[in-house]
Amino acid sequence: MASRSLTAVLIGAAAAGCGGPDARTSPPASPPDEVDLRARPAFPGQDPQEGLLAKAREEMVQRSLRELGVTDARVLDAMRSVPRERFVPDALRHRAYDDTPLPIGEGQTISAPDVVGFMSQALKLQPGAKVLDVGTGSGYQAAVLETMGCRVFSIEILPGLAAAAATRLRSLGYERVRVRAGDGYLGWPDEAPFDAILVAAAPDHIPRPLVDQLKIGGRLVLPVGPDGGVQSLVLVTKREDGTVDEEEILAVRFVPMTRDPPPK
Repeated sequence: MASRSLTAVLIGAAAAGCGGPDARTSPPASPPDEVDLRARPAFPGQDPQEGLLAKAREEMVQRSLRELGVTDARVLDAMRSVPRERFVPDALRHRAYDDTPLPIGEGQTISAPDVVGFMSQALKLQPGAKVLDVGTGSGYQAAVLETMGCRVFSIEILPGLAAAAATRLRSLGYERVRVRAGDGYLGWPDEAPFDAILVAAAPDHIPRPLVDQLKIGGRLVLPVGPDGGVQSLVLVTKREDGTVDEEEILAVRFVPMTRDPPPK
């Protein structure tokens, strides 16, 4: 699979900017630095088109995910369950299950489903795992990870997207997700260590803060490489002595990771 090339566009781009039309109106007002999603409200009423949407989700699983080699039953079940149409603008609901990135506002996109599934599978997650999701975007990746039974800490560099995703996740009842606006390169040290970390933007090297925040034996999956150049999806596993094993698992193309400007 390493020879396959994908255009993988991150979900909202925590620590990244991404081209694409802005499909949302003005972002929410400045959010708090962190939004805690502990209370699970009642799930909204069933969509009258739920039967058609469920069929589209199943076709997505059978067509896009399995084609890329996603076979983990818990990943497939989560992606059958999470209503992807709730994470895209209303005008694009009819395309929610296309195997392509879609704009979500602020010049950002939601990743293609096969990329979400492949990266989720690479982490080999167990129920109860504590996961750092770098790149909240619309919240879809976080919802998939939560549905797999994980406790998710999701960080997003764009405050408007962070606030909107937190509201969306709360309204849909994803109670084991916390969202913070901040620089994803630096991770979430107050909640470290993590069993796994998923990054959806390409730095030109593996960020040391993220390695430091992994548990021994923990797994980090991220794209690495220059903007516009050759990039690889890399799986990083932390050894007992703090060093890491690195494995290139897929040729990809992601937007570059960006950073908050340093303080003056």
